[in-house]
Amino acid sequence: MAQFFEVHPDNPQLRLLKQAVSLLERGGIAAVPTDSSYALVCHLDDKAAADSLRRIRGVDDKHHLTLLCRDLSELANYARVDNRQFRLLKAATPGPYTFILEASKEVPRRLSHPSRKTIGLRVPEHKTLQCLLELHGAPLLATTLIPRGETLPLNDAGAIRDLMERELAAVIDAGACHQQPTTVIDLTPMGDGGEAVVIRQGRGDVAALGL
Repeated sequence: MAQFFEVHPDNPQLRLLKQAVSLLERGGIAAVPTDSSYALVCHLDDKAAADSLRRIRGVDDKHHLTLLCRDLSELANYARVDNRQFRLLKAATPGPYTFILEASKEVPRRLSHPSRKTIGLRVPEHKTLQCLLELHGAPLLATTLIPRGETLPLNDAGAIRDLMERELAAVIDAGACHQQPTTVIDLTPMGDGGEAVVIRQGRGDVAALGL
């Protein structure tokens, strides 16, 4: 049964977020607000939790999961980034963008795409989520919270609790967020002299990045 944490959107109560972090560190799955829609998150190094995350979301190992990072320097620890890619990342972070990049050795092989060896990474711009990441002290593995059989993500914590409380360890309510997923941009072609490719147009404005 999911624990429900209602926090202030601008000044989230750290004692409640610490409780949520404790549940994550024990292998739980949490629903958290982001600067796009809600997301499902778990501990990066917990294989059983990652398997549960995929099962709840209804995706296989070919679906890119995302690492939520506190900042660009942390992101660069988990991906191979050249100068061109770094400039684009710097212009877009923090924000509602997910970037596909070549995974570094810091990423467990079971989490990267099985054939491409890539991983999704992003730096969210959301006060509550940034506080959660800071308390956790490391990236969280994440996927957009789209219920099985649906096409739109959820953005209301109460609805998430009603639908998924038996599958989750925690739901963090910081008020309704947007109901658009992130914009997904594949930066791997840039490593071979090509251009970034927009995979999914979401909340992030690609024109602001010159794409």
